[in-house]
Amino acid sequence: MSTSSSGAAGAPLSLDQLKAEVADGRIDTVIVGITDMQGRLQGKRVHAPYFVEYVLPHGTEGCNYLLAVDVDMNTVEGYAMSSWTSGYGDFVMAHDLATLRRVPWHPATAMVQADVHWLDGREVAASPRQVLKRQLARLADAGMGAFVGTELEFILFNDTYEDAWARGYRDMHPSNQYNVDYSIIGTSRVEPLLRRIRLAMAEAGLQVESAKGECNFGQHEIAFLYEDALTTCDNHVVYKTAAKEIAAQEGYALTFMAKYNEREGNSCHIHLSFRGLDGSLVMSDESDTEHGMSDVGRSFIAGQAAHLRELSLLYAPNINSYKRFSAGSFAPTSIEWGRDNRTCALRLVGRKAGLRLENRIPGGDVNPYLAVAAMIAAGLDGIEKGLELKPEFTGNAYESGGAKAPTSLGEAVGLWSGSEWVAETFGEDVQEHYANMGRIELDAFGRAITDWERYRGFERL
Repeated sequence: MSTSSSGAAGAPLSLDQLKAEVADGRIDTVIVGITDMQGRLQGKRVHAPYFVEYVLPHGTEGCNYLLAVDVDMNTVEGYAMSSWTSGYGDFVMAHDLATLRRVPWHPATAMVQADVHWLDGREVAASPRQVLKRQLARLADAGMGAFVGTELEFILFNDTYEDAWARGYRDMHPSNQYNVDYSIIGTSRVEPLLRRIRLAMAEAGLQVESAKGECNFGQHEIAFLYEDALTTCDNHVVYKTAAKEIAAQEGYALTFMAKYNEREGNSCHIHLSFRGLDGSLVMSDESDTEHGMSDVGRSFIAGQAAHLRELSLLYAPNINSYKRFSAGSFAPTSIEWGRDNRTCALRLVGRKAGLRLENRIPGGDVNPYLAVAAMIAAGLDGIEKGLELKPEFTGNAYESGGAKAPTSLGEAVGLWSGSEWVAETFGEDVQEHYANMGRIELDAFGRAITDWERYRGFERL
């Protein structure tokens, strides 16, 4: 099993601490989790003494359908790696001890995250964590590393998940009845819950920055300090899981879905910068008095713009994702870049060591490993080819006459599956795997009858 992950800053829980606390009974459960296509932690709870004696040296197994099902865990057709024909065998959850951490929102529990290997030791190419690690390896070969911060928004309700399910997610009660963007008094209403989440995340090894209200009713954001790309993505999925579990324990429900209602959606802005492996600032150049960017920085952004459309499936992976993109919503529609311009899909912020690009396309439903892998691949391609950056967009990018982000999952699947660059960069097997994921979602939605259809058609059509 792997004993460290590239770039990890150090485990919040050491192996020696785990063994000592298992021996004296302070830890009795270890969660072993992988991240599936939908960006969810999946795995098993292992009795801690068994984990120490058997799982540590050998890993543990799980059915390989975990990377070949839809969001409802239905077995679906079209995946080469897992099917009825191949017998739905096992793969290995190969734990990465650099991710070992306490789980303070559950008693006497620790967690470790895992890569996914076939039984013969080969990596599972379509595993989101491995997709990211391959792009990180390419970046390292070019002498650079990636640093990332993700900003997840959620909408909080004064309802339990069970009540929400029973009422079909209608007539729910948001925790705030008005826009609480930056409001102190508005966020005070739910500060006990937000505080519990923040403190739990700190104890689990995440570096908490702040919490603030957002625009939609009951909408909030908790922000964390940037880390190396792999660590940030590992932390992202832990936080997303924890926030839901802690909310449930307190009698609340929250959602990260990209567009819950007709008001503002939940974004997941991704901040990314490249640095040299020695920490040098490869994207920054103060001789560029206008933007502070080097040639590498300009080509990095040019690569993002060049490939954004064909990578949209990794940024916006669901039917619902595309309903965020509307003019005047703070969710982008135009593939433009600008310095501190929130109407652009690509927003340049910071200077010197803080210079970074914010990708505003992803929503709260994004799989962080896939989205960050996409940004790394696009930036690296721009740098390798020396792509020229078009002029900065100033003003309202919603009124831009330039290229637009895809407006539907179907369009995104077509762009992804038809791209020769995607096949060369990620591999034809990965390209087809995630194209099939998109097609499965489209087929499922095509068969569904929505409330909108019933309201429009029951009597009047």
